[in-house]
Amino acid sequence: MLFNSWVFLAFMPLVFCIYWFVCNRSLRLQNAFLAIASFIFYGWWSITFLLLLLLSLFVDFFVGYFLQKTEKESGRKILFILSLVFNIGLLSIFKYFNFFSESLKSFLQIFGLHADFVTLHVILPVGISFYTFQSLSYTIQVYRRKMQATTDIITYAAYISFFPQLVAGPIEKAIHFLPQFQQKRNFNYTESIKGMRLILWGFFKKVVIADTCALYANDAFNNFHQYHGSILILGAIYFSFQIYGDFSGYTDIARGLAKLLGFDLIVNFKYPYFSRNIAEFWRRWHISLTSWFRDYLFIPLGGSKVNMLKTIRNISIVFLISGLWHGANFTFIVWGALHALYYIPLILLKKTKTFSANTVAAETFLPSSKEIILMLFNFFLVTVAWVFFRSNNCMDAFHYFERMMMFKGFSFTGKSDAFILVLFLICIDWIGRHNENTLDVLIHQFPKWRYFIYVSLGLMILANFSKQAQFIYFQF
Repeated sequence: MLFNSWVFLAFMPLVFCIYWFVCNRSLRLQNAFLAIASFIFYGWWSITFLLLLLLSLFVDFFVGYFLQKTEKESGRKILFILSLVFNIGLLSIFKYFNFFSESLKSFLQIFGLHADFVTLHVILPVGISFYTFQSLSYTIQVYRRKMQATTDIITYAAYISFFPQLVAGPIEKAIHFLPQFQQKRNFNYTESIKGMRLILWGFFKKVVIADTCALYANDAFNNFHQYHGSILILGAIYFSFQIYGDFSGYTDIARGLAKLLGFDLIVNFKYPYFSRNIAEFWRRWHISLTSWFRDYLFIPLGGSKVNMLKTIRNISIVFLISGLWHGANFTFIVWGALHALYYIPLILLKKTKTFSANTVAAETFLPSSKEIILMLFNFFLVTVAWVFFRSNNCMDAFHYFERMMMFKGFSFTGKSDAFILVLFLICIDWIGRHNENTLDVLIHQFPKWRYFIYVSLGLMILANFSKQAQFIYFQF
């Protein structure tokens, strides 16, 4: 079920009313209803997908249960390895089996060896990477004795399947999110208003900005052999804003829906394109995934507490695996490798935390010339990497860059609407860069104009709503 569909616009008000007006007397009833609603939401795509989710849910619930009961360290280690093998194995079968099979076949052909490997004709379940990592965070935390395992399978089911963030995050860590299902929840009008604003702004970023940019980005990447120069430069820029509007828009909607139901989700984006280097970018882009890899991969490898060479090794491993997490294609691995290469000079110069204390232009409205140059250069680096991320294969990406260099003047022909929307997004994000909710800032800045803002955004969303384009990160 897509957020940007008429079915969901009927589904959500029904869930809201039953949740608060029928199930509000019992926490267990609320959690049971949330789990059922989430199963319906996810099963709308495929019953098979739902069965896979339920399998994952039951395995990690019982692993956590027995981890809590088992005192012997060897037994606990076996249970934890079982969870790791199951979850990573699930991802490997559905997401990576064919990729590794075809890659090994191609590698052997280099040496004149020919072998036929089995490939699986399976559809990648929507959101499997997200709920697998969320489920893993639970067993990791219980194994580390950082939290108590729950004995209530209904509570755990509601936590794993929570529909607002089930298929594209944020990836919530159990230690932060699971306790929210164990506490009584009361309707909060103020938080609900904030939630509605998040939903409105999220829909605007997705339906209006991202889907408009997608028209031109898709044309540029799908037909790059026919274009050159400015068209392809704009195509890459539009994709940068398409993926930002699409993914951060989803996160805003998810956070807003969660607030309507009495939950608090992690902020997943903090205006990443205003970053002044790549380290700051990764503190602001897909924060939940970055923190997951930091806590469960980077730090266990030794983090930055080891010598410089090992730190570079650790950060490279994280970025390469992050690339592979996004998809079974060498384009994603190159994308991850590029970000690792961007990051290494900061490690060598000990500049990884240079901009960790504040946002750009912290004390002024306009940035300094130095900040503008740093932001533009960082955006350039990120956009170059996005070309690999978006391309069908690495050769297409190289040809895209090759055609881009054939510059024969600049043209905005037929693309002014997307350009204006991108400028509008940049301006609004700049105004709200110190806050987690952009629209909140805009309303507080112009309180007399709030209804005009609501109606204007709503009308633009409705005008574009019929497209129902799938969110980009659903494929991961």
